[in-house]
Amino acid sequence: MASLVRITSVCHRSVSPLLFRSSLLIRPLAVQKKDRDCPYLLSAKIHASPSNYAASGSKSASLHWTGERVLSAVLLGLMPVAYCYPGAAVDYSLAAALTLHGHWGLGQVATDYVHGDLKVKMAKAGIFVLSTVTFAGLCYFNYHDVGICKAVALLWSK
Repeated sequence: MASLVRITSVCHRSVSPLLFRSSLLIRPLAVQKKDRDCPYLLSAKIHASPSNYAASGSKSASLHWTGERVLSAVLLGLMPVAYCYPGAAVDYSLAAALTLHGHWGLGQVATDYVHGDLKVKMAKAGIFVLSTVTFAGLCYFNYHDVGICKAVALLWSK
């Protein structure tokens, strides 16, 4: 509350506060007074959603978030199944789920930390290539070697 009083007193003196220019730290009840007193704060908006979801609407972003949570729950369920019932179906399910989980995670890192259109496209292409090679490698390992479940069991046995 004290910071709210300080911000409004600075705005009345027509001095722009440097620290609170783009952050929204005030409760919605105080926003009306703040908007009337400091109109330049209206232009400072925080965009938390990636631009590729913003164009297609919030439904797409919501479905993607739900898909990520479902995949995480499936991965939690696959771990005990892989321990109790190792086999080819579980190995390939783990390969697909782990690759997709990693792909989505690295995609979020690229969205958060890579800026510029060309750099974002290159990062996304690199992540796609990395995910493809990862999935192909895990499938090759499952087909030509012992598989993911038995490999982890062999690591734990030593």
